[in-house]
Amino acid sequence: MRRPSRLASQAGTALVKMTWLGILLLLPMVWIVLSVSEVQQGSFGVTAAARSAGRAFALAPDDTTGRQRARAAAAVALADQGIDGSGWSITVACPPRPDCHVGGAVVAVRVETSVHLPFVPDLLGGAASFSLDAEHHVPIGQYQEPGGGAP
Repeated sequence: MRRPSRLASQAGTALVKMTWLGILLLLPMVWIVLSVSEVQQGSFGVTAAARSAGRAFALAPDDTTGRQRARAAAAVALADQGIDGSGWSITVACPPRPDCHVGGAVVAVRVETSVHLPFVPDLLGGAASFSLDAEHHVPIGQYQEPGGGAP
């Protein structure tokens, strides 16, 4: 009777080993790609929101209307990138002036939010998030005559 050789007992195990190795290496790579794309999507949204809000504020007739329009413009830009309406904030300022709608004023709009990373297990802390912010500066004189009045 012939004894099975050592190579014969290993037949087919390379395929199993390579399959498991591929899965173990592929899953973290897929998670990294998904996480980076979520952060990039949030970054695009925050940048577009700050830019849109700055323009909307500058084109408004006064500060109160400008803040409302800036918030609405930022909400639309963030919604385009899948960021919900509750997890972000916007700040509009034009230091050192109290009234932003005068010639020569520079309006600074800052939008802040956070993006949750997908598939983070509870063992690693649960819902991990990545904070994002963008700031955009708009000179009022660029869009409106000095003095803020419309003809």
